[in-house]
Amino acid sequence: MKRSVRCLFILLTIVGLGSGQEIPGKVSVRADSVQSADTILVQPEFRVIPQTAFTVGERLVFDVGYSFIVAGEAVMAIPSIDTVEGRPCFQIIFTVRSTPTFSWIYKVDDMYETMVDTEGLFPWRFSQRIREGSYSRDFEAEFDQRNHIAKAEGKEYPIPPYVHDIISAFYFARTLDYSTMRPGQKTYLHNFYRDTTYALAIKFLGHQRIKVGAGKFDCVLVEPLITEGGLFKAEGRIIIWMTNDDRKIPVKVSTKVAIGSIDSELREYSGVNGLIRAKVE
Repeated sequence: MKRSVRCLFILLTIVGLGSGQEIPGKVSVRADSVQSADTILVQPEFRVIPQTAFTVGERLVFDVGYSFIVAGEAVMAIPSIDTVEGRPCFQIIFTVRSTPTFSWIYKVDDMYETMVDTEGLFPWRFSQRIREGSYSRDFEAEFDQRNHIAKAEGKEYPIPPYVHDIISAFYFARTLDYSTMRPGQKTYLHNFYRDTTYALAIKFLGHQRIKVGAGKFDCVLVEPLITEGGLFKAEGRIIIWMTNDDRKIPVKVSTKVAIGSIDSELREYSGVNGLIRAKVE
């Protein structure tokens, strides 16, 4: 179950800010290197990214398991739009829970929440509550996107403009146009967690049609190339399928391990932002 939960974590990193050949690791950000908003003339305060991939009310449910054994359920939902720092934000909640039967072996009850700016698609707040077996951890971060400072656990850290958390990263990824990418092409993301900004790379693999509990879909395939250290340390090759349309709904995540693979598959969905054209049956 630990690997299957980690597999779902990786699903949240599909996003890029540029292209290249090598995967950067830890990102060093000097406080005096961040450009002040006062130096930019006749510009909106924040970027505006039009998107039709998702909206309030969306709910995605996944089965997590190995072979024919379902060990857990993951839910990604956008229950509301609230105001943070005077800006409208999507409230996005991601939960992972083991099934009652599997909980006798290893209980998982994790919850993540982020507040994502509806116009700029960047986070203002992030919280994490981890309960896995005997292990527990709580973490909260506030992102001052005006002054480029992350506030976490009583300290402040310089961050790049529009830095992401692990949840906002995934939703931003769903707004990207993968149709222009070539197999093997990589894209990058800056992600803040705990006290560090990390760089992550995503490799575009191509297209495939697959069938899961929610139906049969035409998908784009990507592979996260994970830096060592931090939350996203790789434990095996990870392949991610997303619908090949404007919604970019995650359909399947597969983590290769020595004895086969651990899969997270879309079982049901509701409240999506329009027709899923990639669904073939």
